[in-house]
Amino acid sequence: MNNRQFLAAIARDSAAFRASAVAAGLEADVPSCPGWTVADLIWHLAEVHYFWGSVVTQGAAGWDEVVRIDRVPNAQLLDAFEMWSTRLLDRLSKADPMKEVWTWSDDHTVGFVIRRMAHETSVHAWDAAVAAGRPMPIDAELSSDGIDEFLQHFLPDIAHDAEPIGGSVHIHCLDVAGEWTIRAADNDDADEPFVVSREHAKGDCALRGPAAGLLLALWRRAGADTIEVIGDADVARRFLATANLT
Repeated sequence: MNNRQFLAAIARDSAAFRASAVAAGLEADVPSCPGWTVADLIWHLAEVHYFWGSVVTQGAAGWDEVVRIDRVPNAQLLDAFEMWSTRLLDRLSKADPMKEVWTWSDDHTVGFVIRRMAHETSVHAWDAAVAAGRPMPIDAELSSDGIDEFLQHFLPDIAHDAEPIGGSVHIHCLDVAGEWTIRAADNDDADEPFVVSREHAKGDCALRGPAAGLLLALWRRAGADTIEVIGDADVARRFLATANLT
């Protein structure tokens, strides 16, 4: 996917997020985010959009250059979300994707922010839709790219209580292009704990299904029983529990 498509996804899914939040009501629970209400979810995404919009606007060289904002009263949440998501889209649309800014990844460009915000917004739009009792599918092509982003930027952050995966994993989207094979790095001194290759190859286990279903399983919005697991189910279980998503 390209930046134009990511920006279109941010606009589309921000609107879908707001509509679902309104339909659900502020006090509704968000089943995919245990302990959160829809009000919590709205503020989270509003704050995320504010933060990254500020990083790009300021050309921030560090996260601490962005002024923290306080949560607004519930009656103002939707207006706050609308304001910060609109500003985010405006600033991302006008910025040079190659402009250097602070990010928590090794990609310090606005392009990283554009892609990250497309995926952040799409998954939370799904969360809001579930809270409203009307689950919506995440776009398949966006989901495939989201799997790629997850493997690149989130899988290497291993949870402190994660077990060694103990095998290789192949991920295969059945509805759009997207295949990856994940193997442990050869030694403990490697800069990255896993070697991820975009290829069709046999793994000790394979995870197969629609791209959106695979993405939701990686983000632990859905269980392994919602996708097809072939081969060593224990490897699949350990793999899906590896990333630190807290």
